[in-house]
Amino acid sequence: MSRSDPSRDTSLFARPVVPVASVNDAESTARAALPRIAAASGEMVALHVVEKAGGAPDKAPVEQREEIASEAFSVVRELAAEAGVDVTTRVAYGTNVADTILEIAREEDASAVVFTPRGGSKWMKLLTGDVASSLLENADRPVVALPADE
Repeated sequence: MSRSDPSRDTSLFARPVVPVASVNDAESTARAALPRIAAASGEMVALHVVEKAGGAPDKAPVEQREEIASEAFSVVRELAAEAGVDVTTRVAYGTNVADTILEIAREEDASAVVFTPRGGSKWMKLLTGDVASSLLENADRPVVALPADE
């Protein structure tokens, strides 16, 4: 059955894009999402976005960010194997994290974007932008915020 087949599972968890920002984020997000994906007999697309500064110096060297992605994906792969869920990993580069997540979700024909919100003060979100709010405001598919597995 192809991904464009209308008879495919329409569950939110059939083929979600699951953004992960760090090892800790990957672990909490995977623990929250994988049981739901497994219950839907779904597959997961784990995504790490390397934020580019668009002409200004990047926040961290690209190589360092790619290493963070690799470590986060290792955690996701291990937990996905335990849950019996197939996982694909992708690293994407963009100047706007939320827009890049949504672009990859379109490319992957994702059933939803699934994440666990990361903490942070309202002041920091105001200064740096709030990816979760931007995802919700600009989404062309369901966006699911799951509580982190404590």
